[in-house]
Amino acid sequence: MSAANSPRWTSLPLLGRLWQAWRSLSPPVPEDSVTLRVLVQLLVIVGIVATDVAAGTTTSLWAVPLSIMGASWSWFRRRERNIVLKFVLAIALIVTLVVFLSNLVTTLNDTRVILAELLIQVQVLHTFDLPRRKDLGYSMIIALILIGVAGTISQTMAFAPFLVVFLLLAIPTLIYDYRSRLGLGDRTSDGSQASVFRTLRHSFPWKASLTLGLLVLSLGLVLFAAIPRVPGYQLRSFPVSSTIDFRGDFDGRNIASPQAQTDGTQFNGEGDGTAEGPGEVDETFYAGFSESMNQNLRGSMTPQVVMRVRSQAPGFWRVIAFDEYTGQGWRISRNDDVRDVRRSPWSFRFDLPFMGPRSFTQEVIQTYSIVADFPGLIPVLDQPRYLYFPTEDVAIGPEGSLRSPVPLSDGLTYSVVSHVSLRDRTRLGEADTTYPQSISDVYLQVPDEIEERLRDYTQSVLDNAVNPLTNPYEISLYLAQYLKQNYDIPQDPFGLEFLDEGEDLALDFLFRCEESPNPAACTPGGYPDHFSTVFTLLLRSVGIPARLATGFGPGNFNPFTGLYEVKNTHAFALTEVYFPSHGWFAFDPIPGHEVIPPSVSEYEPFGVLRQFWDWIAGWLPSPVAGFINGIFVMIGRAIDWFLARFSEGWLGILSGLLTLVLFSFAGWLSWQGWREWKRRRWLSKLAQMERLYQQMLQRLAADGCPKHPAHTPLEFARQVGDRYPPEVRSMVSRICQAYVGWRYGKESVPVEELRQQWQTVQRQDWRRKLATLRGR
Repeated sequence: MSAANSPRWTSLPLLGRLWQAWRSLSPPVPEDSVTLRVLVQLLVIVGIVATDVAAGTTTSLWAVPLSIMGASWSWFRRRERNIVLKFVLAIALIVTLVVFLSNLVTTLNDTRVILAELLIQVQVLHTFDLPRRKDLGYSMIIALILIGVAGTISQTMAFAPFLVVFLLLAIPTLIYDYRSRLGLGDRTSDGSQASVFRTLRHSFPWKASLTLGLLVLSLGLVLFAAIPRVPGYQLRSFPVSSTIDFRGDFDGRNIASPQAQTDGTQFNGEGDGTAEGPGEVDETFYAGFSESMNQNLRGSMTPQVVMRVRSQAPGFWRVIAFDEYTGQGWRISRNDDVRDVRRSPWSFRFDLPFMGPRSFTQEVIQTYSIVADFPGLIPVLDQPRYLYFPTEDVAIGPEGSLRSPVPLSDGLTYSVVSHVSLRDRTRLGEADTTYPQSISDVYLQVPDEIEERLRDYTQSVLDNAVNPLTNPYEISLYLAQYLKQNYDIPQDPFGLEFLDEGEDLALDFLFRCEESPNPAACTPGGYPDHFSTVFTLLLRSVGIPARLATGFGPGNFNPFTGLYEVKNTHAFALTEVYFPSHGWFAFDPIPGHEVIPPSVSEYEPFGVLRQFWDWIAGWLPSPVAGFINGIFVMIGRAIDWFLARFSEGWLGILSGLLTLVLFSFAGWLSWQGWREWKRRRWLSKLAQMERLYQQMLQRLAADGCPKHPAHTPLEFARQVGDRYPPEVRSMVSRICQAYVGWRYGKESVPVEELRQQWQTVQRQDWRRKLATLRGR
């Protein structure tokens, strides 16, 4: 624009100078590589779609088309200043920032999705102005951040294909970014502009890129398996769903349920939920998640994923417990004894009161993501201390269960901090046997008509023990093992006959075959939950307080997502036994289960690597697998000890650092020794003349005079030059000439004589260097 065509306001002194300074600026150098632009755009699209799939949102429906439009616009306008567009983009960015801050204030829960949406909005606006290569670099970084956010949010393997595609796109993108930096762009050998497909077909190193991609993917899987899983969530910002606006009265006494889990009736949380008599198991819902539990049911559930759990340690995801045995099931006798807990309006955290004495505990953090409708009961690990839940109220039942005012629906997320009791067999074996009145009045209940028979049966079992059982803990372990070994679970879910009115489940379980007219055809035992019921009553019959608790087993751990996938078929009942001053501890008498349920004592930082090893160990002989397993245990304990040092103050940190330095030095010495052994082994396999020649090359290379691969032996001999004394140069020349004559002329050479002369020259050279050092 000439001076005559300049705007009138440019005649003002200050504005005129600014206008001239701006006009004198050179326009940005545009990026002309269409291939690089297309690859960057594909990276961005993969990042946006991956975030959408992981978060369950629909942002990509508008973000991907707009991003493609913006990239096309920026290509055609790449040589223009685009002043008006820049002002429009600046205004749009300010609006985006205002919307983000508004969402951030109104949403106190997980902010990862909000931040991802902000990045996507910024990227869409950014695509409309991409003239330079560094602008494309910003887009590459945003795509990388988006794929990282998607990885932290994802709970299924659906993220894996996006990660692989992103890797396959990232390698050519980086290659063409480097080509652009060198000024090559999309030019062919004759200097003409090539199309994207022609560039990728002729100038892209496909073989090397695929090899690099497989190498990176393999290395990533190895690191993923080997990296230690140390306790996380240190910032105390836990994932929680958005606030659920519940309108109505909530006292916690009724359990909100989407469907009854009884014999065909629909229980909606009203009344006492009593269910008696024969019935069939619901195909979806487990029968033990209500105010009462009918165990006179037959059938099986259809497997369905209920929730996914991220936890620092596996465990029994406890839902509810029962105190009163009804003869064919259980009920909560004190259901009106419920405590309401309300959280602050500024935080999602509920401070839960301790629900009993605990001696030794460990903090375990869990995040639950519900994927199927579930009753208004909140699964948690034992002894929850803090609950991050999206309602304003929750309730604590008389048996320590957490209750929600609404059913848990698909998509709900909450977090829990539990102080899980540590199980120590010695301490629990020494626990007092004087129980508080509040415990003995409730958890020793056995129907009068069966109490004496159960007591006699239990005492006869204990009397037959090989070693005397002197405390409740050993008695509990023995009885649980006894039930596992002497009673069976029928294969047919309808194999057992229904109990008639007045018949008792425990007596039928224990004495059915004794009273059967055909004992040989009778299978003693019952269904899985029946074992826990009988076990609880046997303990009560000899004066040990116990109760029945229902929940989920750990589920199937997915090492690629780090989540436990819990199905409805993982639900079962176990027995909790009370130990004064220590609290309740679970025992599992069901065949096929471990007597001691998984807990924090089984936490391993290298859990993924351990699972992989267990798979390999199944193919190895037992002695070999046992030996290697012992090595892994020693290494794991050493790493645990080392990590524990950093939590013991400055003295622990210093001792940990000193240990790290010593192990590093020992590792370096081991590495040097291994290299030297490998070198000697390689030399021992060579011919004598070849060995002497290689030893000479290695000695000179150590002195700072290496042989270039392109040089011949004779050229190397001349290269030694004035760096060494005449006798050394002469000896090097003689060895090189002898090597050439032996290698290429098949000449016979005096190898042993040359070796002795070379050793003599080396000793003289060392003495000369030592004398020089002493002279200094």
